[in-house]
Amino acid sequence: MLRIGILTSGGDCQALNATMRGIVKTVLLGSDEPVEIYGFQDGYRGLIDSNFRMLGWSDFSGILTRGGTILGTSRVPFKTIDEVDEDGVSKVEKMIHTYHKLKLDCLCVLGGNGSTKTANRLSNEGLNVIALPKTIDNDTWGTELTFGFHSALEIATKFIDDIHTTASSHGRVFVIEIMGHKVGWIPLYAGVAGGADVILIPEIPYDMDNVCEVVEQRTKGGANFAIIAVAEGAISKEEAALPKKEYKALVESRTSPSVAYDIASEVAARTGREVRVGIPGHTQRGGQPCPYDRVFATQVGAEAGQAILAREYGFMVADIGRKIVRVPLAEVAGKLKFVDPECQLIAHARSVGISFGDMPIS
Repeated sequence: MLRIGILTSGGDCQALNATMRGIVKTVLLGSDEPVEIYGFQDGYRGLIDSNFRMLGWSDFSGILTRGGTILGTSRVPFKTIDEVDEDGVSKVEKMIHTYHKLKLDCLCVLGGNGSTKTANRLSNEGLNVIALPKTIDNDTWGTELTFGFHSALEIATKFIDDIHTTASSHGRVFVIEIMGHKVGWIPLYAGVAGGADVILIPEIPYDMDNVCEVVEQRTKGGANFAIIAVAEGAISKEEAALPKKEYKALVESRTSPSVAYDIASEVAARTGREVRVGIPGHTQRGGQPCPYDRVFATQVGAEAGQAILAREYGFMVADIGRKIVRVPLAEVAGKLKFVDPECQLIAHARSVGISFGDMPIS
């Protein structure tokens, strides 16, 4: 008997179901012995509480195009897993207990950075674990791509595309807030794809003088609108110079809904232009996975399934050089993949006149 546990952890995204489908279909079709699939409800919380349901072939039929996750998800921060619950047992001890109680041969974890860190901890505790790289932010270390990213990118890009028409019709400046708290992969790609005039990401602190200069130069050049794509974690040069504690306190003291509103208010005050804020928000996580994500999810799921059949564990499935490979969990756990400010895409974006707010355009 081959017993496999599966959970989806952290923020939801597109192609979680498609990835699980890839794992399960590969194992069920390739195994010479009976297979039992245990799906843990709401991520690591299900593993902690031993809350699971048995899954079969029918559960994975027709879910390739379905968004979200059939198992539910939750966030269990890594820093809390050694905390003792009311019964005097830590979360990590409970996860290990559930694993052994069910006599699992392997646990598949579909998650991002925090989830992968916990997966590595469980691997170090002797559990057979395989991680699969999930996050719309594309910030998981050790892989060039995560499933969910391309789907979120399409949604964010369409939002910018649609804003163009109303911005030009009314002659307005739009500040569009794109998901990206610590890294700027989505706003960078969506901003380039959507023809934004300014892109502000966490990796490149901005100067409001430079942002406003772009708006003013477009006005002088006869363009009656401007599009500013802003990561939710965008940071000014002044803020970037602050010690971490002071910056955190500054963010917590913010009275506006988000950084996009602060930027919009300042652009309006400095330029005299009419400015609006647009936020696609959690729609970037929702809906059907795009075709690219469906293909990628199927590949990483199949790779994990093949590894299970071969009894190989302790790694994260990754995309490197457009090849699906296996990267040791210890090499990826606890690391973020940031946008390199000197990368080729940013250089090309600058070449076509996109500003990142860090330098004057003239």
